[in-house]
Parts: sequence; C-alpha cells; structure tokens
Amino acid sequence: MEHAFGTIEQPEVLPIADIKQENERVRTFYFDKAMKSQPGQFVIVWIPRLDEKPFSIASEENGRLGLAIAKVGAFTEKLFTMKKGEQIGLRGPYGSWFTTENDYKKILLIGGGYGVAPLSFLAQQAKKQDITIDFCNGARTSDQILFKDKLHKLNINLHITTNDGSDGQTGTVLDSTNECLNKNKYDCVYVCGPEVMEKKVAEQCDKLGVPCQVSIERYMKCGFGICGQCCLDDSGARMCKEGPVVWGDYALKQKEFGHYHRTKSGKIEKTNVQH
Repeated sequence: MEHAFGTIEQPEVLPIADIKQENERVRTFYFDKAMKSQPGQFVIVWIPRLDEKPFSIASEENGRLGLAIAKVGAFTEKLFTMKKGEQIGLRGPYGSWFTTENDYKKILLIGGGYGVAPLSFLAQQAKKQDITIDFCNGARTSDQILFKDKLHKLNINLHITTNDGSDGQTGTVLDSTNECLNKNKYDCVYVCGPEVMEKKVAEQCDKLGVPCQVSIERYMKCGFGICGQCCLDDSGARMCKEGPVVWGDYALKQKEFGHYHRTKSGKIEKTNVQH
C-alpha cells in the first residue's frame, strides 16, 4: 500500500463549511480544505477541551473535504450539536489507501454499513479512470443504506442488500458479494466494513486467486505511528502507518483479524458481526 507525505501534523482550525444529513445516524461534515487525500485514508478531528478522534475521509473534490460521521458516542454527540460556521481542528491525512492500477478494467467494491463512505470516494476516482465498477452496499434496513443516491449518480452497477428486505436484495452484503464473485472476473476487490465480513471476503478472494484490499480499523491515538495503540498483535504493524488499507493475503496472516481487537485500554474484545 502507498503512504502519504506532507500531512498536517498540528490541528488546523477550520469552520464547518456545510453539513448534510445522510441517514438517521450519519452526517457528512464538509470543510473547505484541500488535503490531497486518497480513499481509505483518515484525519484526526479535534474538538477543543473535549478530545480528538480519527475518521475516514468520504470525499475530497474541488478543495472541499467530506467526513461521513456516525453518532455513536460522547465525541460525536458533541459534534452533532455543532452548526455550519463553527470551528473544529483537523490534522492529516494519515495512513495507506486503496489503490488501482492503470491496467484495471473491472473492480468490485464491498461496503458494509459505514464502510461504504471511503469506498464511495474510491468509486468516484475509479470512475474517472474508466474502470467498470460493481458496488455491493449493505445495511440492516433501507434507512441505513449510505450514499445510495450518490452512487447511483456515478452510473455504476450498484447492488443493494438489507437484512429485512426493505431495499434491494434480502440478506447481507455477503450474499450479493458471492453472486458477483461467482458471475464475474475482477482485477481487484476492495472491502470496508465489519471485520468478520472483511475476513470472509478476503478468504473467498484468496481461494479464487483475486487480489483484495481491506481496511483494518483499530483504536488510534496519535495517528502517525508513535503511540503503538493501533498495532496488530505479533506483527506489530501500525494501522495508522502500515494500514489501515492492506492486502487481503497480509490481513489473513494476522491472528486477530476477524477475531478480536483491543480497546483504548488495551483489553482484548471479541469482534462481532455487524452490517
């Protein structure tokens, strides 16, 4: 995977340029800032006198950066009270990113839940390269599907799955993934979402001999490889530097991948399935 240079290492305080409600739990916060970021990378968001947290980048176009953020804890609850024009700090971009080669003709993108955000960024870039894109987008219910309209506008092959059948195919994103992998040949597969899902996709791609890139999310503090909080057991790979995007065969060699992760205190917590 490739890595970034010229990152902003100290938080740059920026006004929120715009806010868009994506679904009941997710909002995209926009900032008029060019970072030369790539799909799969992340930034650290700083709210003064509260904390700072990492968030993947959902878009960057014409000098405007977009972060699709879910309301899941105290930090994001505070962020969701903020209005257009209020200021927060950003630093980054950090980490490795999803890559495409010049000879790629057809790729498969698989996003579960919030994992759709960085993949939608990748889809935008791949479309500019005239790459044919199949995109499997899964969630529990129709109102949790992320970026459906945005992806439709890209004129790609979009496959929607919901657990309750309220939109698209009934089932999980793995169901549409299996259909696509069985019917088509791909130059590369990209997956971001719940880690158990990522592991199953990586295993299937390994059996089929298809290159696969996955994003491994770990608790990050510094973001630039010093604190060691996001290191994988045994290998010591830092997911803020050597990751978060890695090749599928490498991910499958990590004993914790798809099985457990560590909390901010270092305690082992088993990985659960989410869609």
